[in-house]
Amino acid sequence: METVYLGLVVFLFILAVFDLSVGVSNDAVNFLNSAIGAKTAKFRTIIIIAAIGVFCGASMSNGMMEIARHGIFRPEQFYFNELMYIFLAVMVTDIVLLDIFNSLGMPTSTTVSMVFELLGGTFALTLVKLFNDSSGTLSIADLMNTEKALSVIMGIFVSVAIAFFFGTLVQWLSRLLFSFNYKRGLTWKIGLFGGVAATSIIYFMLIKGVKDLTFMTPEAKAYIHDHTLLIVGSCFVGFSLLMQLLHALKVNVFKVIVLMGTFALATAFAGNDLVNFIGVPLAGFASYTDYIANGQGDPSGLLMTSLNAPARTPMLFLVAAGAIMVYSLATSKKAYNVVKTSVDLSRQDEGEEMFGSSRMARSLVRSFTNVSTLVVRYTPDPVKHWVNSRMNKEEAIMAEGAAFDMVRASVNLVLAGLLIALGTSLKLPLSTTYVTFMVAMGSSLADRAWGRESAVFRITGVLSVIGGWFITAGAAFILCFLVVSAMYFGGLVVAIALAIIAVILLIRSNIRYNKKAKEECNDDLFQQIMVTKDRQEALALLRQHIARNEEECMDYVSQMYQQLTEGFIHEDLRNLRRAGHSMKNRKTMLKNVRRKELVGMRRIDKTVAIEKNTWFHLATNSCQQILYSLMRINEPILEHVDNHFLPLPQERVEEFLPLRDELLHLFDCTRYVIAHGDYATVETLRDECDQLKEELSRLRKQQMDRMQDASENLSVSYVYLNLLQESQEIVSSLRHLLRAARNFQAA
Repeated sequence: METVYLGLVVFLFILAVFDLSVGVSNDAVNFLNSAIGAKTAKFRTIIIIAAIGVFCGASMSNGMMEIARHGIFRPEQFYFNELMYIFLAVMVTDIVLLDIFNSLGMPTSTTVSMVFELLGGTFALTLVKLFNDSSGTLSIADLMNTEKALSVIMGIFVSVAIAFFFGTLVQWLSRLLFSFNYKRGLTWKIGLFGGVAATSIIYFMLIKGVKDLTFMTPEAKAYIHDHTLLIVGSCFVGFSLLMQLLHALKVNVFKVIVLMGTFALATAFAGNDLVNFIGVPLAGFASYTDYIANGQGDPSGLLMTSLNAPARTPMLFLVAAGAIMVYSLATSKKAYNVVKTSVDLSRQDEGEEMFGSSRMARSLVRSFTNVSTLVVRYTPDPVKHWVNSRMNKEEAIMAEGAAFDMVRASVNLVLAGLLIALGTSLKLPLSTTYVTFMVAMGSSLADRAWGRESAVFRITGVLSVIGGWFITAGAAFILCFLVVSAMYFGGLVVAIALAIIAVILLIRSNIRYNKKAKEECNDDLFQQIMVTKDRQEALALLRQHIARNEEECMDYVSQMYQQLTEGFIHEDLRNLRRAGHSMKNRKTMLKNVRRKELVGMRRIDKTVAIEKNTWFHLATNSCQQILYSLMRINEPILEHVDNHFLPLPQERVEEFLPLRDELLHLFDCTRYVIAHGDYATVETLRDECDQLKEELSRLRKQQMDRMQDASENLSVSYVYLNLLQESQEIVSSLRHLLRAARNFQAA
């Protein structure tokens, strides 16, 4: 039995390795988004600085493992085998849950997930114990600590509201101070700003990070506590002078501040959040050690009172955890996906939006627009002119490909650090993830990054992320409750099986994610359009982008039209359903592509844009209309086949197939013309379209005449007539597309 439980402890540490990987992938957004978004340095440099901070924070952390040992449950009320089930279930649930969020690119809180997993697992066994308590003396309060969960829930509200408000306020004041042309007039501002920023970062590290590291003796902590004002004042004077000197030496002080903030947040993250990843297996290891010493071979007879003692985390575990976290940070593709979500939601310029529109977002935008209009109405004109001159985004100085500038990146990091330090000193349960994300969102709002065209999408994204935080808590609680219940009633066999399944799911998820990432072609053309400053080059790239999407559209509609007609003729319900689902996704994709190309149209010369606008919209509308016609074809066919009505008569099939094949041929010819730029044959193809339209019109009239015959089945006749009508509409849209594509691509 001891060997079996030793195997479980080993398995806990194996799961911890996976948990460290998925956890760091998600929490990377906390300290990477500002530096990456502002293109402060090369990506490799940013990763190296963050990795050093992560390794230092993890290696020198005291672990703060008490939350996993006795923060949620009362260990003196639980037996060894019961806690082992809870620990194993927490790790299994955490791995699966965090990997789902990473795959979706949604930042969440590892602290919330661990706390609510412990809470859910403990609650499951608490119910069992209360049910089996014949004396009736036990209560929920005797078995679990519900106050911790309540403090975390309150922390969510506090973190979101405070961080967003101060992120907006501080960034707005900073922008008024520096303007978007921040390199102008830095003679005296930069020293003071740099001094405040650097001092804030040091204060953050002292309060939130370094005070809990292993080399900090009680005397050192007491000295920092008693002389905080002296340390802060000395740092302010020293750093102000240093930053002024660096500015005089032509060093970009904002870049220094951003890199310092990245290191500080990475160190504090690793030092304080390490418990979220290895706290549970270390508690399991401590439980096993106590069981070996005092359990006498009975895992259900030893209460884990020993877990009430302070944690003693071996240095080996801390160093190993730091190394794994660094490796995960440097290699995880899902970490980049999570960072991308935060950066895109705070991007200064318009571009591809990751989220759609929601009713709540539209309502919020409408309300804030009304309030803003009211404020502007009663603001004196001189004040409005001065504020607008400071908020002139046309003067923005940003690195090539950056989402925002150095000023905002500095504010994001410095303010997040200050709020986290303040919350820690006041013993408020502020989450690093919540604070850093909401500060970034508030600062982007203050910078007018959320314009009328993008605000509804950005707010939908923010609401989705915030909703995900609450989903994390609920899902963690419910999943761990179910897993612990299955392990407790199923025994060791079920416990080991579920742990193995979790690892398999994680490996499978990574394989599928990597495969999907390879299959999805990054829109490099659109990125080049957004980066280039040359309007002629932007036009050339936009032409390539539009031609590529038109070519893909022709290839897609050709496949769908053939699939729909074959499904109708052969009554293939499965393929018809697949086609319907595929076309819904295609509709969303076309909408996103059109928005991106509209943004691209703004990057070209205005005179050219006016000339090309008509043909651009005609081509885009034609692609959409063809897709809508296909959807209108599919709906009655799907209903007809699903109801097992009579199939299309063979004589109708024989008369339709030649016209179907002719339309497929026109799709292929159009795709070839667009792909090779061979627009000399456009008029010939348009003539062929006219001929096909006449044939379809003739056949449609013939079918309407047939429907007057009482022997004709009306159900299948109606579906067939609809197919002919929509096919005719497709041919008309194809004619418009050919003309629009030729005229847009013409010099």
